[in-house]
Amino acid sequence: MTTFKKTLLMAIALPLALGSASALAFGGNNHNGGHHGGKGYCGGGHEGRKVFKELDLTDTQKQQMKTLRQANRDTMKANFSEKRAAMQANHQQMQALMLAEDFDENAVRDLAQKMSEQQVEHRVAMMEKRHEMLNILTPEQKVKYQQLQAERAEKCEARWAEKNQ
Repeated sequence: MTTFKKTLLMAIALPLALGSASALAFGGNNHNGGHHGGKGYCGGGHEGRKVFKELDLTDTQKQQMKTLRQANRDTMKANFSEKRAAMQANHQQMQALMLAEDFDENAVRDLAQKMSEQQVEHRVAMMEKRHEMLNILTPEQKVKYQQLQAERAEKCEARWAEKNQ
């Protein structure tokens, strides 16, 4: 396989892999010593909820957060089959393009563009949900949230630096 084909294959496979990883990371529950739950893990999941617990939310804010989380969970469950089918269709199309007798650069570019756009839409939807949750906070809580996030980022950076020495 030529270098160009290998590079193009990676350009196609990367958005698919990232989309799959995002879906698994968002929906997975592996926090006891697994890849995402180990000591060195730096990221969302229950860590994100810990930050909200440190913000001294009112009962009303807690209920609003709970309602948003449940609505997001329900939406995710409702869309799961559709998104999985789209990912499988993309994967099958990618396999067909790679196994084809001749390389069709235009078709590969179209597929890569489509997969990238799907990833962008996923990110936009995720950020919109986070925006809704953060807008429940008071201005003071938002400042404290930013401080806590900065502290978490520093700790994460230190763990990565320590791990990669």
